[in-house]
Formats: sequence, structure tokens, C-alpha cells
Amino acid sequence: MKKFAAASVMALSMALAAFAVVDDHHHVSVNKNDVILNGYDAVAYFTMDKAVKGSSKYTADHGDATYQFSSAKHRDMFVANPEMYAPMYGGYCAYGTALGKKFAVNGEAFEVVDDKLYVNKDLSVYKKWKKDKPGYIAKAEKNWPKIVDTPAKEL
Repeated sequence: MKKFAAASVMALSMALAAFAVVDDHHHVSVNKNDVILNGYDAVAYFTMDKAVKGSSKYTADHGDATYQFSSAKHRDMFVANPEMYAPMYGGYCAYGTALGKKFAVNGEAFEVVDDKLYVNKDLSVYKKWKKDKPGYIAKAEKNWPKIVDTPAKEL
């Protein structure tokens, strides 16, 4: 009986571990290849103030996501201080987070506010968000801890 109980516990914990592996990216917005920001260079938002496509030649992993960069220099800057360049709310849309939702982003709609990167679903959503940045940021800050562990499709 003890062997059966031990085997049952082991099978259950393996099943739970398998479930965790399947659902381990819900706190970051990544594509099917685990690339965040739709492949845009997170450092370029800060250094060039524009959306610049990254390359699979220059990558770094951080927080269950793969970041792509337009140069080795940008990759190295990110690796030296990933928290500075990583997008807020796991790379989900800042406006969506303010609404208690998780929307993927196209990587082109962004703004750096107080040295933090905020990305939005697209340029039309960014225009709405821009009308009350402080208000939407405050709402998103309040909502993010409540939704961070919830898969987007459940919100």
C-alpha cells in the first residue's frame, strides 16, 4: 500500500509539473517562439526613441522570454541591466492592463515614461492611452498584481 501511495503522489506531482510547464508563459507576452515585444529591440526604445526590429542574431533570455536586438551592443546593454529595459506588465499592452486585460502588442506602439517602457497593442490604442498616461499607468499598476498570474484568455 505504501508503494502505491508513493507512486500516486509521484504521478500527481509529475502531472502538476507537466501542467506548470504548459502554462508557464502567462505572465509575459511572447509569440510561439517565446520572443517578446514582437521581435522589437527593447534597448532601441530607450536609446533611439523608436521601434527598431531586432534580429535572431542578437538575443538574450530574461523572465521566460527571448529578446531580440538590432546589434550586439544593444544585447550587451540589456544583459547588463535587463530590469531597466524590460517592458512593464510582462510586455502586455499597458492600456489593456489598465482595463484588467492582457493584450499582445505589435511592438510599434510604445513610450518610455520615467525610465520605464510601456507598450500598447497598436497605434490606435496608444493614442487612447496617451490621453491619460498617469491615470492609465496608475490603474495598470493596481491591476497588474491581480492579473499577472492569470492567462490572457481567462481575463
